[in-house]
Amino acid sequence: RGYLDNITAIGPRTVGSPENEVLAVNYLLEQIRGIERESADAHKISVDIQRPTGSFSIDFLGGFTSYYANITNVVVKLEPRSGAEHAVLSNCHFDSVPNTPGASDDAVSCAVMLEILNTLSKSSESLQHAVIFLFNGAEENILQASHGFITQHEWAKSIRAFINLEAAGVGGKELVFQTGPENPWLVQAYVVAAKHPFASVVAQEIFQSGIIPADTDFRIYRDFGNVPGIDLAFIENGYIYHTEYDTSDRILTDSIQRAGDNILAVLKYLATSEKLAKSFEYRHGNVVFFDILGLFVLAYPARVGTIMNYITAAIAFFYLSKKVLQPKPRAVHNLKKLVTAFGLTLTSWVCTLVAVLMVAVFVSIIGRALSWYTHFYVSVSLYGTAAAAKLILVHMLAKKFFYKNMNEQYLGDVFFDASLMIWSIALAVMTQMGLCSAFICTLWVAFPLLTKLMIHKEFSQKGATIKFIVMYMLGMFVPYLYMLYLSWTVFEMFTPVMGRSGSEIPPDMVLAGFIVIFTMILSSYFINFIYLVKSTKTTLVTLTTVFVVTLILVCSGIFFPYSSDAANPKPKRVFLQHTSRRFHDIDGNVIKSDSGIWINGFDYNGISHITPHIPEINETIRTPCEEQAPFCGLPWILPVHFMFRLVKNWYLPAPEILPRSPIKFKLLSKELRPRNSVRLSFEVSGPSHMSLYVRPRAGSALSRWSLGDGMPVASLGGDYFVFYSRGLHAAPWLFWVELTAPEKHSDGIVSLAIAAHYFFGEDQKSPQLYALLERFPNWTFSSGWSCTYDLFVF
Repeated sequence: RGYLDNITAIGPRTVGSPENEVLAVNYLLEQIRGIERESADAHKISVDIQRPTGSFSIDFLGGFTSYYANITNVVVKLEPRSGAEHAVLSNCHFDSVPNTPGASDDAVSCAVMLEILNTLSKSSESLQHAVIFLFNGAEENILQASHGFITQHEWAKSIRAFINLEAAGVGGKELVFQTGPENPWLVQAYVVAAKHPFASVVAQEIFQSGIIPADTDFRIYRDFGNVPGIDLAFIENGYIYHTEYDTSDRILTDSIQRAGDNILAVLKYLATSEKLAKSFEYRHGNVVFFDILGLFVLAYPARVGTIMNYITAAIAFFYLSKKVLQPKPRAVHNLKKLVTAFGLTLTSWVCTLVAVLMVAVFVSIIGRALSWYTHFYVSVSLYGTAAAAKLILVHMLAKKFFYKNMNEQYLGDVFFDASLMIWSIALAVMTQMGLCSAFICTLWVAFPLLTKLMIHKEFSQKGATIKFIVMYMLGMFVPYLYMLYLSWTVFEMFTPVMGRSGSEIPPDMVLAGFIVIFTMILSSYFINFIYLVKSTKTTLVTLTTVFVVTLILVCSGIFFPYSSDAANPKPKRVFLQHTSRRFHDIDGNVIKSDSGIWINGFDYNGISHITPHIPEINETIRTPCEEQAPFCGLPWILPVHFMFRLVKNWYLPAPEILPRSPIKFKLLSKELRPRNSVRLSFEVSGPSHMSLYVRPRAGSALSRWSLGDGMPVASLGGDYFVFYSRGLHAAPWLFWVELTAPEKHSDGIVSLAIAAHYFFGEDQKSPQLYALLERFPNWTFSSGWSCTYDLFVF
């Protein structure tokens, strides 16, 4: 905790700032030198300060290219006195996003790594392999420092596996949410060594699907280093992730201790493992893994899971076919009844999903989105009750009109079999798709089938007795308990993400969809009880009443989405850029200029809740799109334009800003090359963060450049985006672009814009920006900086 408090006391550690490049680095070196002095004779500690320069392209956020210069890595190698050929890497990052202390993301991980280094170095027991501790100083700049290390550092060649320590929340348990690729021995290492396991292959498949707009250094080590690893992240309380509230006092000591216990044990296991040196021999195959209530982890090879899944599905289909064929003369009748129940169950699910999504759309249209953001129970009361009521209503109507006068016991049996059939099909399909998450379907087939076989005699002879119900509930206990545990993890991760997912995605529809899915899953083996009980009217009326009352309260606006509660804040995120823009023609003349404060709300609600507090931020100042300019002529720090509609960001007129350290942008040369190609070479010097935007003009095409691997990568929409950052004392940025162009191009061949972002120092906030930020209500996290934007035509 002392390490954590001291790192966060430095303040925001933005790449390029003295806080990140000097103060944080000096603190880390001071602690590492102290640890080195007290280390046992069995170990040798080497320290290196790396300041790499490089460039790469990445398909994250729609695709862009990254360039970094003189950023900082602090690298420590702990190895036996005799040296070691192979190493395991532990990675954290000490930089933070602007205007935040970055306690959980990622100072706490660096604190844990310092303590692990201290513990291992004092041990008299020699390690078999080296442990490399990378304190990387530029992760928030989209994974630049890890790229600089794994592609350029001499120690990188010895690394056979890594552990990446990250955060998507503030404290709590650290979740293993990515492993591999392949290399099942790494998961087994975690299973054997971790003292407090928390891991899920479901989280891995969700994260790697791209649903969550985030990425980690795991990608860099995997894609550029071809190294397998384990990705861990704190996931609790994501509401204050990347905000000013991410302070050290909000991270419980228990969380730090728990993470330290796990990571120390796993690192020690890997550093003494024979498999690390021969990792290439164990690299094939994926793993199904999941923890049981945090007590232990079940892990087995995916190929074993495939066999188990198919066997389970085959047994279920055999059971169902046997039920249909008994007695044989009624086989067609039985099949019709089963298929009808199957169709009705699916119909009830579709009707429920449509109905609940319609409620979510209505709530979004009337401006009440995110009413549940601070009060999660509201989402359950609104969408959960609506889903349950709709399911019951469909089956109640089917029972009353379609199955009139039919034996209730027979109907209960048929609908159980219909649910079993659905889960068996889902199991077979997901297994065929190669999804490791299919193990969930195995639980929902195996346990219900086993339960049914055990209580079949009781049910067929006496019907739905108390004994039958108790035995039924006990048999379903495992899948229901695991599903509730998994749903808690999913909602813990996803609910806060809805507050930072942009203005394009209606969060109520996403959350309502998740709630409907979990309602369908959890009710799948209770649908049969609707047909077994005499009446569900009371249940239906109760659910409907709760839904209607909640909907009225939501419509009235009583549930304010955000909270400034000091103990548990859930702020609205707003980003403000005081911008001065200049648009030049092909002769270099300024044909248009303006200045204003560009405002983006990071959620679906826009500024509707802010206008009453700051009346001048209203619907009359929506941001216009400059059609002739790349990215609408706006100074995006990252290419997240697809997450924000222009109708949901605002441009408040403000005085021009004149930075004390203005950007310098020069065309160095224009070179005519074969095949109607033109190479334009540039030199740029400016602040630590800049964005370059490129749009070839009509008839031209960007064919090559000096960035990344030389092949330009277009962002969504067709323009090209380059993210630049630097540490201290970096040389001017030199780059060239090559375009193929028609012979006649009097109006130019390329529009090229450059934005300079001032994230710290005397140029960060103008008096007007500072005054505006002070007026924002205390339930917002408003992050502001100044920037300039220049568009040129060449």
